[in-house]
Amino acid sequence: MDETLRAEIDGYISRRARNPNALLPSTISIQGYILSDERSKDAIPQELSTLKDGTYRLKLNDISYRVAVEDKNGERYFMLFNEERQREREQMFTVYLAMAALIMTLLSSWAGWWLAGRAVAPIRELAKRVSSADPGDDTDAVAQGFSSDEIGQLAQVFSAYLKRMRDFINRERNFTSDVSHELRTPLTIVQGVLELMEDDKLLQEKQRERIAKIGRANSDMVNLTNALLLMARENTDEAYIQTCDVSKVVEVAIESNRHLLSKNTLVNSKYLSNPHIEAERTLLSIVVSNLIRNAFTFTPSGSVTVLVDDNSIIVKDTGTGIRSEEIGKVFQKHFKGTGSPGSGIGLSLVKRICDRYKWEIILISTEGQGTSAQLIFRK
Repeated sequence: MDETLRAEIDGYISRRARNPNALLPSTISIQGYILSDERSKDAIPQELSTLKDGTYRLKLNDISYRVAVEDKNGERYFMLFNEERQREREQMFTVYLAMAALIMTLLSSWAGWWLAGRAVAPIRELAKRVSSADPGDDTDAVAQGFSSDEIGQLAQVFSAYLKRMRDFINRERNFTSDVSHELRTPLTIVQGVLELMEDDKLLQEKQRERIAKIGRANSDMVNLTNALLLMARENTDEAYIQTCDVSKVVEVAIESNRHLLSKNTLVNSKYLSNPHIEAERTLLSIVVSNLIRNAFTFTPSGSVTVLVDDNSIIVKDTGTGIRSEEIGKVFQKHFKGTGSPGSGIGLSLVKRICDRYKWEIILISTEGQGTSAQLIFRK
């Protein structure tokens, strides 16, 4: 502004030298005055009359001006620059600049998003293929269409992994099929022989008891084999899902394990409801039988109470209980508590079955006072 004012003063002085009647600048932005004698003081604003050579800022009629004063040839020249107009232009420029910056930011963001989409498109496609891939499908299809860059190498790795998984599943299926046949066949033969032996009327009582014990062990082995084979199948295998009458499963479990009861132990069964749940009956029987078998085995005297309500089974005994340092380990595989005659498989299998169906198993025990086991079904 100062340079503009000085240039206006110099320009006007040059014009006045050529034409003494040259008009002073008088525009919206620039206003000029000249003080040549005392008589001309009345023609200029009073605020200007006292100003000496230099540049100033002052207000005239509430308008801010930038003022340049120059003495030359015995005259004093005044040039005023309207700062309000300049300020408005600067504000407008700031608005335009902000709008331009916003538009550039939006364009850059859109361009970045578009480029990022192009960059991650192969990764998205690979993730889609891997998530929908099945080991039974053509595993090479996962890597088809990708270039030989890092994404292509990753696709090849996934393809090789799916191929290994398919081979592993085939081996597992073959193993399960072979085990199912090779174990069930001899167990069925043993069961048939035991039934024939039980029909022998010449057997003595001791012999019958031993045969019955062998039969129960064989039956337990059949149930355990069936349970393990069922657990090897996927949860989505609906062919093995049945509607189970919980009360009947409990009754069968009590009767099949009654031989474990001592003469000083009483069994109380209470059926407050008659729930039915969707599950493999064999797996439900394994869980219930394990809880009842443990209660019968570890209660040398006292009572065992089995309660069935709308959503759970509670097996409570007054037996030997479980040590506090062992209660947190009973569901670990092959863990055997103090004095336990088992192999440590029963409760770990119970926990796996409960996890399969999202059932909850709660054990509360006090050493020397008994144990309470609650099986809560998923609603």
